[in-house]
Amino acid sequence: MENVVLIIHLLLALALIGAVLLQRSDGGGLGAMGGGGGGAVSTRAAATGLGKLTWILAIAFICTSLTLTVIAAQKASGSSIMDRLTTGGSDAVEDTGTGALDTDGLLPPPASTNTDAPLVPRAD
Repeated sequence: MENVVLIIHLLLALALIGAVLLQRSDGGGLGAMGGGGGGAVSTRAAATGLGKLTWILAIAFICTSLTLTVIAAQKASGSSIMDRLTTGGSDAVEDTGTGALDTDGLLPPPASTNTDAPLVPRAD
């Protein structure tokens, strides 16, 4: 379900970008809102079909954003960030006692230390 909503969300984002870029510029932009004559609130409504389409796409984009937020919140509701942290285990490096470098070129930690210690870079 989440993947379907995410694909729809991405398609809406692309369509919204295209609809905004296709609209004719009135020349004012954000500069028309600051002072001089026109005022911030215009009485002209979105008369063109492209303007109405932009509003529809924007509303649908917001709805899919909210839906994805709800889905993500439901997925994470039963777990804590502390539950997802690993406590070593398979990520720890085992010391073979030979002093040989592993495949990453890093020295394993000494046998007397904790296996959760960070690896030491090789000195060349």
